[in-house]
Amino acid sequence: MPNIRRKKKSETLGIALNAAITFAGIILLGFIYSFSKNQLHDGVQIKSNISSTPSQPILAKDIYIQNPVENIKVEVLNGCGVSSLAAKTTDFLRTKQIDVIMSDNADHHNYEKTLIIQRNEKVKSLKKIVEAFGIYIKDSTRVQILPDESLGVDVTVILGQDYTSFAELSDYISAKY
Repeated sequence: MPNIRRKKKSETLGIALNAAITFAGIILLGFIYSFSKNQLHDGVQIKSNISSTPSQPILAKDIYIQNPVENIKVEVLNGCGVSSLAAKTTDFLRTKQIDVIMSDNADHHNYEKTLIIQRNEKVKSLKKIVEAFGIYIKDSTRVQILPDESLGVDVTVILGQDYTSFAELSDYISAKY
């Protein structure tokens, strides 16, 4: 008797396994059918409106070679209270390939004259900024040397109420804004 039970149990287990394998096979065939239908589906054709691109893309290196950015770190501070003046001056200096790393308000808005302050030993940086504003480098009322390497900048520009006296800056602001 024990052999009959064991044989019956084995047959039942075999039937269950065969049924599971058959079911898995049917599911697999369904997936294969669905996949082949999706792959063969033509779909709706979409027309692209992409303009023609040049055969060779423009590399950042090429742009840099055409317009090299000077290795000058500048902060621009608004010392006269005119709205957005520091941001506008930042844009002006960036057109001259000068890296403005900070643009903000000065400690107060009562500066009558614009100050250009050298913060480290990089005289080349000072010369480039002075040229951008059209100021004589020996003008001690506007150009100062106050070293402070903790600021992390080469030059600080504090815009005073006389900012309109700088023709190129004034022209840039009036044309752009």
